[in-house]
Amino acid sequence: MVVERYGAFIGKTSERLVVREQKRVVAEVPFADLEQLTIATGGAAISVDAIRACVEHGVQINFLSGAGRPYAKVTSPTLLGTVVTRREQMLAYTDRRGVEIARAVVEGKVRNQVNVLKYFAKHRRRADPALYDRIYAETRSMTEILTEAARLDGERIDDLRAQFLSVEGRAARRYWDLVGAILGTKVEFPGREHRGAADPLNAMLNYGYGILYGEGWGALLLAGLEPFAGFLHVDRPGKPSLVLDFVEQFRQQVVDRPVVAALSRGYQPKLVEGRLDEASRREVARLVRERLESSETHQGKKHRLKTVVHLQARALAGFLRGEGKYRAFVGAW
Repeated sequence: MVVERYGAFIGKTSERLVVREQKRVVAEVPFADLEQLTIATGGAAISVDAIRACVEHGVQINFLSGAGRPYAKVTSPTLLGTVVTRREQMLAYTDRRGVEIARAVVEGKVRNQVNVLKYFAKHRRRADPALYDRIYAETRSMTEILTEAARLDGERIDDLRAQFLSVEGRAARRYWDLVGAILGTKVEFPGREHRGAADPLNAMLNYGYGILYGEGWGALLLAGLEPFAGFLHVDRPGKPSLVLDFVEQFRQQVVDRPVVAALSRGYQPKLVEGRLDEASRREVARLVRERLESSETHQGKKHRLKTVVHLQARALAGFLRGEGKYRAFVGAW
């Protein structure tokens, strides 16, 4: 559940989470059916009873800024009770497991970029043959670049990080150039920007990624992992580097695809002082939630994308404990 409206009050009635606006009930969900609660407005209030009930039912509460940046999370302290997985995670930074995780991060990101581009290309085969041909030529180049990551060999991620980031960066430049070509004149897009972006596409992406971070962060905690100890992304105070590593395999399928599709259909978000207004934030949240609820084939079975996020977190934890291989999720096109 995502609460975006200014003035909303989140409380508890019996065994249900209730959201009210001006004393009118606008949403009501049993705690047993709630997985996460995301509060994406600075003008909402939540009762202590509701917070306690969320914690007791394992519901994590995420807080996002108006730009979609996560700034707080409330969760049960018992989720941090695992020891073996965290110990192995720290040790993996200094051995080949860290290298293999970084390789999977890059592979998942680039392969999903390629598949999202092919998803948009198939709708343009007749309408815009030149763009269709350009997309396929560039995706072939991206796939060739990715083969470099497969050949990188070493014992420590610190020795190979620059090479992995080079592969990621060169593929990303082609990806965002093609996203701009797909959107054409429908929306201003100066290129991929992170903080402080004031154009519609970047503002929508950044807000959607904030919601995705909450999903990924929660899955990693439930799997017994330390969100701040990553591998490809470097460690910095306050930077959840494992979360950033982990969500790379989901950004394109969960956020980029529905956002670019909405803009391609003519949707125009409204920005106020460089940020999405309340109605636009609600629309982005709706797009991301619907995509997370949609089905994808993963390891030969159909799952909701939200479920795949948790399966991948558990697979990562298992790999660190020596319980099988870790492969990135790659969505269909």
